[in-house]
Amino acid sequence: MNAAAIPQQKPKLFSLPTLDAIGAWLLAIVWVSPLVFAVWAAFHTPDGALSFKLNAPLTLENFRVAWDSAPWPRYFLNTTLLVTVILIGQLTLCTLAGFAFARFQFPGRDVIFILVLLQLFILPEVLIVENYVMISRLGLFDTIFGIGVPYMASAFGIFLLRQAFKSVPQELEEAARVEGCGWFGVLWRVYIPAARPTYLAYALVSVATHWNNFLWPLIVTNSTSTRPLTVGLSLFGATESGVNIAVVSAATLMVIAPLFVGFILFQRQFIQAFLRAGIR
Repeated sequence: MNAAAIPQQKPKLFSLPTLDAIGAWLLAIVWVSPLVFAVWAAFHTPDGALSFKLNAPLTLENFRVAWDSAPWPRYFLNTTLLVTVILIGQLTLCTLAGFAFARFQFPGRDVIFILVLLQLFILPEVLIVENYVMISRLGLFDTIFGIGVPYMASAFGIFLLRQAFKSVPQELEEAARVEGCGWFGVLWRVYIPAARPTYLAYALVSVATHWNNFLWPLIVTNSTSTRPLTVGLSLFGATESGVNIAVVSAATLMVIAPLFVGFILFQRQFIQAFLRAGIR
């Protein structure tokens, strides 16, 4: 066949965006618009924040007023302790449970695992009353540990680590057993190092989730010594003299700043950890 007879396709200078791309951009704009407004309002006076004039004067006074109006250092400390306690409890319990489901054979294992996964279909808000009653009976009301206890046995964490442990080659476990390691030695020396990307992915999700948690801490805390940032921000914004949108926006940026900076610094590790962990 003559090559000249084959019709030549002209290269496309541009392609129209697909419906999926348009939808993704619209969702991204809707998602980021509150953050953009908070950044704009935090650096302007209340009048300038609502007028949206590009030549409105910038100011840092909102951050000073917000910082002096509430015990933010205590709120930051409480939140840091809270996410740390929850993460330690989750990693401990989820590691042991995931290892048991992945490597041990016992009666009813699959049924129990299905029951654990059913927790994923139950909204935490449904269990607030029962959790409140149990925390009160244990004497953990208005404590950091009382806030974190209901979240330590995470079905998502158990499932994630079970899948990670099942992907570890059996030969590594057998080699460790030959070297004289017991089950805890095998777990510590073989499975946990092999699942490090999964641990990183889960830790990032856990810290971000419980840093922003609001409803349960609001119910179970009653003093400044235990309130996290989200509850402190809600009380700060609900002033009797009216809401200063510029100052509230400045306080909001202070609350989310650690998470935002952490994501910027570890965004590559964040994405790689999710890809390696097989989260889709």
